[in-house]
Amino acid sequence: MKIGFCGTMSVGKTTLVNALKELPEFKGYKFATERSKYLNSLGIPLNHKTTIEGQTIFLAERVTELMQEKIVTDRTILDVMAFTNCATYTSYIDADAFETYAKRFLYQYDYIFYISPEGLDIEDNGVRETNIEYRNEIDKTIQKLLSKHRPVFYTISGTTEERINQVLKTIKY
Repeated sequence: MKIGFCGTMSVGKTTLVNALKELPEFKGYKFATERSKYLNSLGIPLNHKTTIEGQTIFLAERVTELMQEKIVTDRTILDVMAFTNCATYTSYIDADAFETYAKRFLYQYDYIFYISPEGLDIEDNGVRETNIEYRNEIDKTIQKLLSKHRPVFYTISGTTEERINQVLKTIKY
């Protein structure tokens, strides 16, 4: 089973994936969490400064995750598409072509869970963009992509424990 969490920055995707890692229901799964600090240390620009080359690396990471039989990941193809669409240094033509290519992998997830930023503060982890307008732009773009490409997805909210229960109920564990 391939499970992905999507949403803008600082909504608790990584926290949730790390919590699911501890549950017996997910024994035998691989878990993928944010590698932005590492990629940034390699000189790959992030957030609004990202480039088509940088987003290609992020896409390759997501596709590699989808090649796993059992995976839980805190990023999806949708996140990569959204950050590409919102990048300052990526042309609309490149972003559209990237989205067209990336969407072919979108339907490989068995479950996509969207997490809204509503009511959540941005935490500064030293890498993450903390600009509220940019955060909202990414969220709106993810919502537009969900509407445009129409993958099956589930919206979850609440505390980490409430989110865990929503995930388990949805996948019927």
